[in-house]
Amino acid sequence: MRALVVEDDEAFRRVMAEILQREGYEVELASSAEEAIRLAALPRSVDVVVSDVRLGDGADGMDVLAAFRRLQPQVPVVLMTAFGDVESAMKAIQQGAYDYISKPFDNRDLLATVGRALERKRLIEENRALRQRPRDRMRDIVGRSPAMLEVYKTVARVAPTQATVLVIGESGTGKELVARAIHNHSPRAGGPFVAVNCTALAESLLESELFGHVRGAFTGATTHKRGLFEEAQGGTLFLDEIGDVGPKMQAQLLRVLQEGEIRRVGGSEPIRVDVRVVASTNRDLDEEVARGRFREDLYFRVNVVSVRLPPLRDRPEDIPLLVDHFLAKYARREGQAEAGIAAEALSLLQRYAWPGNVRELENVIERALTLSKSGVILPADLPPEIRGAPPTRVAPLEWSLIEDRPTLAELEQRYINLVLQQEGGNKKRAAEILGIDRRTLYRTLERTSGDRGGEED
Repeated sequence: MRALVVEDDEAFRRVMAEILQREGYEVELASSAEEAIRLAALPRSVDVVVSDVRLGDGADGMDVLAAFRRLQPQVPVVLMTAFGDVESAMKAIQQGAYDYISKPFDNRDLLATVGRALERKRLIEENRALRQRPRDRMRDIVGRSPAMLEVYKTVARVAPTQATVLVIGESGTGKELVARAIHNHSPRAGGPFVAVNCTALAESLLESELFGHVRGAFTGATTHKRGLFEEAQGGTLFLDEIGDVGPKMQAQLLRVLQEGEIRRVGGSEPIRVDVRVVASTNRDLDEEVARGRFREDLYFRVNVVSVRLPPLRDRPEDIPLLVDHFLAKYARREGQAEAGIAAEALSLLQRYAWPGNVRELENVIERALTLSKSGVILPADLPPEIRGAPPTRVAPLEWSLIEDRPTLAELEQRYINLVLQQEGGNKKRAAEILGIDRRTLYRTLERTSGDRGGEED
């Protein structure tokens, strides 16, 4: 990432450059507003601007802000001054500055502000790209199993509405992808999609992150800061793992959902927000409510519509599709023409229980493709726990075969279908496991299900 520092004090300019360079930024320096404005006219010159407001006797930081807003509106501008006050801060924000910090400032506050500015820029660009490819908006949600078809239908129905949505599923099932799909298919697709992991921050920090704070609200609050509710204005705020927030935050979230307004930490003035909330959880919130750990009124507010994501172990038929998707994704990234997987390796993937769900599968495919010498994933390229995994799904599936007391013919058909499913539809391998030849398997399939599969494999 490339940052432009605009500062007329040479010593302070060098200090700023050093702070940013230590964090891995490429830094461009400008000693005057005129020099910065010339850079604004260059295509894709920088990714973020940090400018002093007072820059000698000529043009100032507000002129730098105006130039970038006009010529490169996607580039966020952070203004700083030793003469900060509420009035000038509000003026800067109203004219389009991302944020406003006062000298002297803590280096960590500067880096955090620049980081948030770049994240907002990334989200805006990502949403712009998604709007330009409307038919591809659910490209990362993969699956044709009945459970996933229900997910697609629910997303299609709820997305055009303003309803608050609760996405329920184990870690790694793709809850954020569903939230993004809801946003991208909604009337708010032109606005920002802002995600926050509620488990990643202590409650006091989460409060400031969501609602913002005023200068002096607590030690280290040297500037006014907008929260993520304000950043998501006109768009969608995704509250990941809302079931983990504490009682105080639950009460504050309930008020926002009821009143449509927030108060910054340390502030008294209400701020109206127009934000759709999509929340997620891997907890059983009904049980959390029953145990008094989650407010029932908040549960009703966030659970207007629920989307339940099945764990990967419950939809093994989707594993080949997901594997193809991730193979294509990482082959493109590495500049490979194509990538593949051996049938034996795919069979191992389908036998594994996937406690980390789709996220774990993606990591395994990325790792295996990186280790593969030929571009084809072999069993040896897979982690040991997958190569040696027992068929963890067989026992519960076999129990379900007899639980409803089927006839012997029905039991035969179900068992054949089970083996075929585990072998990815490979009839030759299935026949070997069943202890029959392929012709017998074909005749049995034709008799029981009308399948005239022939001898394609």
